Amino acid sequence: MKIVSYLRVSTRRQGASGLGLEAQKAAIEAYAIQRHGRVVETFIEVESGKLNNRPQLSKALHLAKVTGATLVIAKLDRLSRNAAFLLALRDSGVQFVAADMPDANDLTVGIMALVAQQEREATSKRTKEALAAAKARGVLLGNPNGAMALRAAGKGNEASLRAIRSQADDHARDLLPVVNELAAQGVTGLGAIALALNDREMRTPRGGRWHKSSVRNLLDRLDALRTQP
Repeated sequence: MKIVSYLRVSTRRQGASGLGLEAQKAAIEAYAIQRHGRVVETFIEVESGKLNNRPQLSKALHLAKVTGATLVIAKLDRLSRNAAFLLALRDSGVQFVAADMPDANDLTVGIMALVAQQEREATSKRTKEALAAAKARGVLLGNPNGAMALRAAGKGNEASLRAIRSQADDHARDLLPVVNELAAQGVTGLGAIALALNDREMRTPRGGRWHKSSVRNLLDRLDALRTQP
């Protein structure tokens, strides 16, 4: 089985640091091993999922089409959260698979496309509502420590707190393969993990450098995610 791998991150800082790419790459490699596949080429896009004009995706689709390979992504929303775009892609004649649901059929992909778009629209709505509520309370939205100030003062509404927790959870999931790799290498101490993450130019959820305390928060969050149903 020939595989064309497509990875996407939403910001140039994520693209430069590799943050998010490691988890996607690991998921696709695991799928390739499971299906006895061979990755013939990998395409990496640094672009927003809201935009449908992506040159690296076009190249990946073209290569998959001319070689008869399967386009493999880590998750469906790595392609797009636009339902019309996903449905058109489904009907393009190029086989593509999401590693997190490899046995999905066309109907499943269509349903997931609609769900993905609904999720994007709901997230956007919640974010706008949270920002509007914060602005109404007089919060300076340009303050880089605004989220911290909201929580410390107990003024953050539930929507903004959910958004903060969701972002932190996603960040932790992206770093899980890296943490597991370090553990396999015997790097388990808080200070040693912090040093390794900084050496790899990976950032904390707030974009800063790692310290023992932030590593402890990361490990605690990963433990909490593992126990979730």
